[in-house]
Amino acid sequence: MSKYKEIGVNRKAHYDYGITDTLEAGVVLLGTEVKSLRSNKVNLTDSYAGLTADNEVFLYQMGIPKYSMANLTNHEPKRNRKLLLKKREIQKLIGALKKSGYSLIPLKIYFNEKGFVKISLGLGKGKKNIDKRETIKEREWNREKSRILKNSFR
Repeated sequence: MSKYKEIGVNRKAHYDYGITDTLEAGVVLLGTEVKSLRSNKVNLTDSYAGLTADNEVFLYQMGIPKYSMANLTNHEPKRNRKLLLKKREIQKLIGALKKSGYSLIPLKIYFNEKGFVKISLGLGKGKKNIDKRETIKEREWNREKSRILKNSFR
């Protein structure tokens, strides 16, 4: 990816899911939502994406707080937002999501170089508790390795 301004990251996504593929999508937003995003206010933790019966992709449960400077025309914080994808990308998602256990998880949201809001989606399978423990063990071992290497060169 080229230069972009990161707004929010779903830090639990790689812990809870084994991400196999990623893709980028545009997001249909209201003006007050964009202004709220410019102040880096977003919650991706419990959000997920899914297909509708019309083969459209929507983002559910992404929290964008209300814009404080808006008057009566403020947005609903956790409304469903449509994602903009090409038809072939949607067809690829349809095939992938029909596999058992696969989900579409938002990984991060950002402004691209043109100033448009984009979201990075990950196609992944949910991890079991055993896999999560292995991830923790691997992370701790990598930390310990770096400590050992750092101290051995002194």
